[in-house]
Amino acid sequence: MDNHSYNFPSDCTPLTNSKSARKPAASTVVNMGNAGKCPPKDYLVWSLCNTLYVNFCCLGFMALIYSIKARDQKTQGNLQMAQECSDKAKWYNILAAGWNMLIPLLAVVLLVLLLIHLSTSQGSFDFFGEDGFQHFMKLFSW
Repeated sequence: MDNHSYNFPSDCTPLTNSKSARKPAASTVVNMGNAGKCPPKDYLVWSLCNTLYVNFCCLGFMALIYSIKARDQKTQGNLQMAQECSDKAKWYNILAAGWNMLIPLLAVVLLVLLLIHLSTSQGSFDFFGEDGFQHFMKLFSW
């Protein structure tokens, strides 16, 4: 049934007439800006972990600050500044994680060296040899 042969009620009108229904549909282009580019990561969870664990020289706290700045800039749409803050947060996190792993590693190495030394000295705690403490104290006497 065609729109021209059908009698519409007075309160209804067809959405299309027969002439416009036969035209090919036109395409619409919507520019989304940076649709292909992924937004930068903010490393917030990593920064929180580094802040709460050891936090040597406040490196984890600095990473947390830059992570929050990166997230704020990303929500405001400033992706260039968000990328810069994200990069800084990433490097502060790498430094903080390195220090966080180094301190316990050094403690374990010192403990192992102490145990090795004590096991080779047959239970003796004389670290300076015979009369070693007196010779050691002579170094600091006037």
